[in-house]
Amino acid sequence: MAIISRIVLSPPTRQAFTVLRRRSNLITNYHGPKPYNKTAIRWFADKTTSDGAAATESVTSAGTKTGGTVSSSSASSSSGGNNTTWWNDAKFWGGAGAIAGWGMSGAAIYDAFQSSPEVISLNMTGVLIVYSSLFARWAWIVKPQNLLLSACHVTNVGAQVNQMRRALEYKRSKGEDEAVNDILMKAGATAAAGAACVLGGPSLQSALVNANLGVVSTVAAADAGPFTVHFWAPMSKWLISGASFFELDRPTDKISLAQYSALTLTGFFFSRYALLVTPINYTLCSVNVALFGSSAWHLGRKIKADFL
Repeated sequence: MAIISRIVLSPPTRQAFTVLRRRSNLITNYHGPKPYNKTAIRWFADKTTSDGAAATESVTSAGTKTGGTVSSSSASSSSGGNNTTWWNDAKFWGGAGAIAGWGMSGAAIYDAFQSSPEVISLNMTGVLIVYSSLFARWAWIVKPQNLLLSACHVTNVGAQVNQMRRALEYKRSKGEDEAVNDILMKAGATAAAGAACVLGGPSLQSALVNANLGVVSTVAAADAGPFTVHFWAPMSKWLISGASFFELDRPTDKISLAQYSALTLTGFFFSRYALLVTPINYTLCSVNVALFGSSAWHLGRKIKADFL
């Protein structure tokens, strides 16, 4: 007994019992495994964060996750589909069209200093005044807004009015007072008709829309319908093309190289631009195709006569 008592009470034995007792307490107080912290998972050695945002973003960008695979290439391709190329960029084509338009304004200013007034076409100049007045408004309200184009047309209105003044003064100096008075009367009638349309248009549109006349009401309420500048701006451009078509045999010495170069470029750029704006304007597209053709015809004749 003395030997057994000595062994039980020895320091190594007491130390062993102490360790066993502590382990027993740990087992007694154990209530099962704690749930793992999902935010602490590292994906591809990413740093852990307290809110797990980095880990989640890493899983998405890396493209792999337990139980499935996420294709990062497909995600990038789908987002890449929203990228706008120059061909589909309305601002690119609108800017190019505005620059060409500035060329037209510059041509009128250049002709005012360099060309004699007898080469000025009164028909074309009058049409350009109406055209630029309408397009200044159109460029202001179209989406995306084109301030460069609007400023260009405001400038062109002033330049063309000056060209009209020079031409009329030249005719008066040649004793053609009757022709000048006739032109001024036509200009006044055109201005009065335009003012009447602007003032009475909203009331007439409202009446047609509320009358439920089927197609007529639908057309009247259209975003680019006949009661909007989206319709009349292209129609004024049809007048430019018409003026060119009616003067296909115009003497080449009366063709302004600068003016018709600008008109040709304008027709080219706006043929694409019209399909990229909001609302899409098919009338504007068609008229610019026609403008490009007619202006290019006159430009080719002028180049052939003067340089070839």
